[in-house]
Amino acid sequence: MAVLSSSAQQPPLNWARRLDSGDGPESVTNLQFYFHDLPGGKNPTAVQVVKPASSGTTFFGAVVMADDPLTESADRSSKVIGRAQGMYAAAGRSEISLLMSMSYGFTDGDYDGSSLSIVGRNRAVDPTRELPVLGGTGVFRMARGYAVIKTVSANARGDAVVHYNVTVYAPRL
Repeated sequence: MAVLSSSAQQPPLNWARRLDSGDGPESVTNLQFYFHDLPGGKNPTAVQVVKPASSGTTFFGAVVMADDPLTESADRSSKVIGRAQGMYAAAGRSEISLLMSMSYGFTDGDYDGSSLSIVGRNRAVDPTRELPVLGGTGVFRMARGYAVIKTVSANARGDAVVHYNVTVYAPRL
């Protein structure tokens, strides 16, 4: 009988799991990770490149470029499993609504080197939002699917942590 150390008994955080049986024409994968958007502080991961068209409360017209870490848990110091790189723009004149165009590139495990393209409307004030997966690379080549997202925390500087629960359908390679 093998003796396990206490660290071996604790299962590692599992941010990605296959949902299919492995014998169909496409794979189904569920990814759960956290997006850390940090426009404030000394080392921002998101930078405004176009100022808003007016001083209104929706920031209409503002454009932000991002290179945000993706982690296994909401804790910023948890394991980084990838980066979200792209842009988002304030597209709502009468409400806070973002148009997001991001590539979620993964750097961990079987998904290292693969990415997903998520593009769509993010009405950030809603507790739960849904964005479409419009493609991918690597094991996610020709992917489709959806991301259900929820803001975990946000502060006055604009720093936010967002939970992503992504279901991905991709042809088997």
